[in-house]
Amino acid sequence: MRCVNRVDCSWSRPSEAYRILPSGGHLSSGFHQCPLSSLSFRSSFVCCSSSTSGPSDSNPESSSNRSYSRRWQNPLPRRQHPDQIPSSQIARDWIDSDTTPVSQALERFTVVSYNILGDGNSSYHRELYSNVSVPYLKWGYRKRLICEELIRLNPDIISMQEVDKYFDLFSMMEKAGYAGSYKRRTGDNVDGCAMFWKADRFGVLERENIEFSQFGMRDNVAQLAVLELRKSNKSRKILLGNIHVLYNPNQGDVKLGQVRSLCSKAHLLSKKWGDIPIVLCGDFNSTPKSPLYNFLASSELNVMEHDKKELSGQKNCRPTKVLETGSKSSNTITFRSFCSSWTKEEIRVATGQENSYWAAHPLKLNSSYASVKGSANTRDSVGEPLATSYHSKFLGTVDYLWYSDGLLPARVLDTLPIDVLCKTKGLPCQELGSDHLALVSEFVFEPDG
Repeated sequence: MRCVNRVDCSWSRPSEAYRILPSGGHLSSGFHQCPLSSLSFRSSFVCCSSSTSGPSDSNPESSSNRSYSRRWQNPLPRRQHPDQIPSSQIARDWIDSDTTPVSQALERFTVVSYNILGDGNSSYHRELYSNVSVPYLKWGYRKRLICEELIRLNPDIISMQEVDKYFDLFSMMEKAGYAGSYKRRTGDNVDGCAMFWKADRFGVLERENIEFSQFGMRDNVAQLAVLELRKSNKSRKILLGNIHVLYNPNQGDVKLGQVRSLCSKAHLLSKKWGDIPIVLCGDFNSTPKSPLYNFLASSELNVMEHDKKELSGQKNCRPTKVLETGSKSSNTITFRSFCSSWTKEEIRVATGQENSYWAAHPLKLNSSYASVKGSANTRDSVGEPLATSYHSKFLGTVDYLWYSDGLLPARVLDTLPIDVLCKTKGLPCQELGSDHLALVSEFVFEPDG
């Protein structure tokens, strides 16, 4: 199905009912598993029981107490050719937090953030994928890898960026028990942001889309959704945010303004529903230690201390330069005035105010990956992944899962060492369907939250 311009789509519940596995669990024997492919996720969990209860697809209101048992069905068609089956595996390990309580009584949920590389962008920016074999750029091949990866991960919530084939994805994710919502970018752009959530685990109480063009901040968009955990002992709600920040490194004012606006709107919606905890997912197009990253982590930034073209830190991440210097980058900030590099309009966009050099947001945020200690093979000096994206002109981290008070990260799916990424010669590849890695974190509600 072809998307039309300026589409807002949402589905509250799939038409069929499906068995829901425990967060992070393996697929049970009732699931007709996809053929083995790219990634293996190392962990050990028990399988779920073989029955559940829920509404029928004919009359949800009148049959909400009806019990039934239904086996999972593989929503993905079989591969047509043997050479489409990846021959090697790239393993990613789960890393448990050493500070979060491990009590099984704590309610938990798993979140994925994934820039899946829009089909249009992979064609339009072909120079970024000069080392990628043409078959691995084809949407049909990449879609299968992406969906197989997500179905194996079995997350409760999925946030995607750079989505321009939403209905392709929705048709598969719906069969796996997910409902979804989509927001297309404004203007002539064909991609946008999408959310999926397990319909039997979460209900949607409110949704809000942000069009940054309304504030003079280009055509990027963001999504906000208030989700309520079903069958919970307490009234558990979370606010989920999803954003794809403007890429252009030269427009730091716009990038900062988009992030600031997302945080402000998330704060207001969280307060409306009783100060519920927040998870912000996305491709923030800013690197660890950059001023934009520090703004998210510390809640404020004096724009006069930075060149707007250097706010995101992206210009120093060409693969050749990263591999020459390694992961040892300076975290020293040189304080000097950049007044001449900022116009009044840029200051207004960045800070939201006419006569203030300070940008601020009202949230107290932490990064789930930085909060769960990893190894030096995959993490930088602040604890973030060494790389979440890799193509011919970029090797580094721009994707994050931020969370607020009320939640704790129980574990994260570790990213890949630089040497493993470099062996692919560029993403996507035979085993990975995007030029970004999926970030995955399991959260628990704080015991006294």
